[in-house]
Amino acid sequence: MAEVATARRSRITPEREAELYEAVLDLLREVGYDALTMDAVAARTRSSKATLYRQWGGKAQLVVKAIRHTKPGKDLGEIDTGSLRGDFHALTARADDAEMEQNGALMRGLAMAMHANPDLHSEFRSQIIEPEVADFRIVLQRAVDRGEVRPDCPALDFVVHMMLGAFVTCAVLDDKPPTRAFLTSYIDAVVLPALGVPTQ
Repeated sequence: MAEVATARRSRITPEREAELYEAVLDLLREVGYDALTMDAVAARTRSSKATLYRQWGGKAQLVVKAIRHTKPGKDLGEIDTGSLRGDFHALTARADDAEMEQNGALMRGLAMAMHANPDLHSEFRSQIIEPEVADFRIVLQRAVDRGEVRPDCPALDFVVHMMLGAFVTCAVLDDKPPTRAFLTSYIDAVVLPALGVPTQ
């Protein structure tokens, strides 16, 4: 069975796969998750619907794979600058302000869709959220191992909440998307002090 799946996947080149993912995200931005159909993806990408279903199984899997594929730069767990502050600042540098604005709008739309689509929520959680949280834990554990953060620091359990909160609430409270400058300032003013890490 695994050999059959591999053979099927091998028919789509990495370049073609990237092209498909970009088209999916374009459609997602244009019409939103609920109005996005596999028929529309097939038409936009000049693919057969059968191929799309065979390759990805369904709309939720395809959308989440597209988001994961186009994530900027290296995974957070691979970033190791030697300090927690450096790692967090490197995290904010993975995307420029225009990309953050685009990604923020996409995520807000998907967050609403996830409430009504359990399959999307399940895929997003397993493919995006859980790997991101695991990466954050790696970075934080390195900081603990270096002696930057106390292992019993209560803020360790809330770092992901703080970071995600900054990203999401910026649009709600300030009516504008987050920027690198905002996130860097937020990290220095809120996240690192909560962890007991110097910002100088």
